[in-house]
Amino acid sequence: MTEQVRGIVVMGVSGCGKSSIGAAIAALYQGRLIEGDAFHPAANIAKMSAGVPLTDEDRHGWLCRLSEEVAAVIAAGERPVLTCSALRKSYRDLLRQGEARLGFVFLDLARDLAAERVATRPGHFMPTSLIESQYRTLEPPHQEPLTLAVDASLPVEVIAERAVQWWQQTNGTDPA
Repeated sequence: MTEQVRGIVVMGVSGCGKSSIGAAIAALYQGRLIEGDAFHPAANIAKMSAGVPLTDEDRHGWLCRLSEEVAAVIAAGERPVLTCSALRKSYRDLLRQGEARLGFVFLDLARDLAAERVATRPGHFMPTSLIESQYRTLEPPHQEPLTLAVDASLPVEVIAERAVQWWQQTNGTDPA
């Protein structure tokens, strides 16, 4: 039997719906939402706002901080639902350092739809000009364990329900 998933990361490129879907999953499965963007240091936000893609070095401290936050939520007896782009395998591996049994819900979205969503999203620091760099960085987690890939163009409620069912089934519990 597979080890239980102790928390999940809702991942994908900007505009794929991480925040909305993460919130819906947390509400359905009594999880604690951790909004990854809220942990970016000011320097990262300034770079992205200026249309400059983050480097692996820029992301390293942020990912380590998110890993610590996930571990703290688990230690408190809660189910973490982290929203984080986690575009590369090395980024996902950093997140797993705090909890090896993290599951990943990969929100797979076409470039044109991601660009359209980002262009119409109010009040976010990520400009449409960075969508292409996100796709260049993306290493889809298709062959990684404890990963569910979902079409991010589906309705939020459908994706959240599928993710919760997958999480429950992965843990050997009866989906309610």
